[in-house]
Amino acid sequence: MPSRPTVAGALAIAALAVFTVWITWRAKAVERGLDRDARNITLAGKPAPDFSLSSLDGHTVALADFRGKQKVVVTFWASWCGPCRAEMPVLESLYQRGHKPGADFEIVAISIDDDRPSAAAFAAQMKMPFPVLLDPTQKAAAAFDVESIPTLFVIDTGGKVVMGKAGFDPGTEMILAQQLGIPPRMLPGAPNAGRGN
Repeated sequence: MPSRPTVAGALAIAALAVFTVWITWRAKAVERGLDRDARNITLAGKPAPDFSLSSLDGHTVALADFRGKQKVVVTFWASWCGPCRAEMPVLESLYQRGHKPGADFEIVAISIDDDRPSAAAFAAQMKMPFPVLLDPTQKAAAAFDVESIPTLFVIDTGGKVVMGKAGFDPGTEMILAQQLGIPPRMLPGAPNAGRGN
C-alpha cells in the first residue's frame, strides 16, 4: 500500500514550488535590469560632456585637458557602492600594467559622495593610483546621464564616447584592456607566448 504524504512533506513541497517560482522571477528581474543598464548608455558615439572638477590632491581636472592627447576612462562611483569595490582593483591593475610615462590613456575616478572624507577614505583604502575627482552635487554625473554606479565611459582623444558600461562584471577588465591596448593579464600557469617571458 503506497504511503500518503504527511502534512509536513506537503508543506515542504509547496514551499519548494514557491521558492522556485520566486527565484526564477528574481533572476529574470536581474536580467532585465542588466539589459536596461546596458541600453541606458545614451552617449555612445557622441561627444562627451565636458567637466571641470576638484581632485583629492587639490588640483582642478577638466576633460578638455586630455583632448588631442590621451584616451580617458571616466568611472563614476561612491564609497558606499559594493560593485564599485569590485571595479576599483580591476582599474588599478590596468593602470599599473599599462600607464607608463607617455601613456596614451588616463583613468579618472569621479566620486559622487556627498562629502570629501568618505571619498578620500575609500580612495586610500583602495589605493587608487589615478586621479580621484569630486562631484558632490552630481552635476557631472547628470551630464553623463549616470543612473547607476559604477558606470564607466571610454572617451577617445577627440572627445567622443566610444564605450559606456553600467554596472560591474568580470568581463570589464578584458573589455577595457582591449579598448586601451593593454595585453590581457595571463592566468597563473598559462604560457606567455610571444611575450619574451
